[in-house]
This record gives sequence, C-alpha cells and structure tokens, in this order.
Amino acid sequence: MLKQIELNPEKFPNHIAFIIDGNGRWANKRGLPRSYGHKAGIKACKVVIEECLKLGIKYVSLYGFSTENWNRPKDEIETLFNLFRQFIKTDLKKVLKEDVKFIVSGDYTAFPSDLVEVIEDCLEKTKNNKKMVLNLCINYGGRPEIVRAINNIIKDGIKEVDEKTVASYLYTASIPDPDFIVRTSGENRISNFMLWQCSYAEFYFPKTLWPDFNKRELYKSLDNFSKRNRRFGAIKENK
Repeated sequence: MLKQIELNPEKFPNHIAFIIDGNGRWANKRGLPRSYGHKAGIKACKVVIEECLKLGIKYVSLYGFSTENWNRPKDEIETLFNLFRQFIKTDLKKVLKEDVKFIVSGDYTAFPSDLVEVIEDCLEKTKNNKKMVLNLCINYGGRPEIVRAINNIIKDGIKEVDEKTVASYLYTASIPDPDFIVRTSGENRISNFMLWQCSYAEFYFPKTLWPDFNKRELYKSLDNFSKRNRRFGAIKENK
C-alpha cells in the first residue's frame, strides 16, 4: 500500500512551472507512435491543472512547445497543433469556467491562423478571471524572450535599465517568477526555459515520464518543495 502524502498548504509554491518531457519515450516503451504519447501528455496536463486549482496554487506554467521544437518532423508538429486546438477549445473549458485566467508566453502568432484565433479567443474570454493563472508556454524560448525584451526596450528609447525594467518586458511581466520548476522524465536540464525568471526557483527532476505524472506525482513534488530551506542568499540561524 502506498504511503499517504500529507501536504502543508502553507508551504505550497505560489507559481509552479512544468517542463513537459517524456511523451515520446512513454509511447516508444509501449510500441506506439509518438503522437499517442502527446495525447497521453494532454491528459496529464488536465490532471495537473485541475489538481493545482483545487489546491489553491495561484500560478501554473506549462512548457508545451519550445522554439527548438520546429526542428521536429512536420507530421509531429501538426499533431501538436491539433492537440493544442483540442486542449484549448475543449479540455480547458471546465477549468476556465472556474475563474481561471489563460495567458501565453511565446510567439503564438507563428502558428496556423485558425489556432491563433482559438488562442486569442481564449485570452479575451478569460482576461478578467482571478482564481488561478494558467500560463501556456508555446513557441517559447528563454533566450529569444530576453532578446525580444531588449529589442523592445531599445525601440521604446529607454537608455538605462534595471532588473525591474527588463522583467516588465518579458512575456511573464504580469505574473510572479516561478518558485518551483518541475521537469519530468529524469533529464536534469532546463532546456532554455525561463532563464531570467528561474534565478531563485527550486528545481525538481522526477524520473516519471510526463504522461504518468498523476495526482500522486504532483503531491510528491509539492511535498519535496515544502521541505526545502529557501534562503535567497541569506543565512538563517538554527533555533
């Protein structure tokens, strides 16, 4: 029998970000096409979003499509686009009705026009929601984000900047930096994700492939975070 995990809501992260990894390997282990792994990954996204909403976590980011993912086979990219359409139009309906605000980090305008319309419709309809913010990171990369911010700062004629200025030009300007970044599948890297925002984040690298990242795995990650001693460069005296 699995040990019950007792969570401490007082020690939950304010913003948890997920680097989704392992969909393809999940499918390969089962002798299935990679597209089946991505479909199973969408189901895991739904579980994570709904559970975070129940737990009262205010901000959730999902890294769903990186700027480097354009290098994948065309048919796999098309599968991902179709899944994004379904995810936003159908799968997210339930949670978005629960006062969830939908935002996007990344240049989604590079996607097919009908997908852009679906995204923008969802952005508009949820812009005033307040219970939780769901940040979908698509066509996103940390370095391109910083370059984009710098170019926009230059265009606006700003001659001198501080950290607050730079942060205000990032995709994530309207939300706090993540406290906790979870990358599934056992890979110990961040793959160009939130390079500016992750400076004081706690990291967690479970070996679980993303389609298997269920409620229990989420609880394990939150339990792990609750045991961290976050000092932010200071020294805390033992009592």
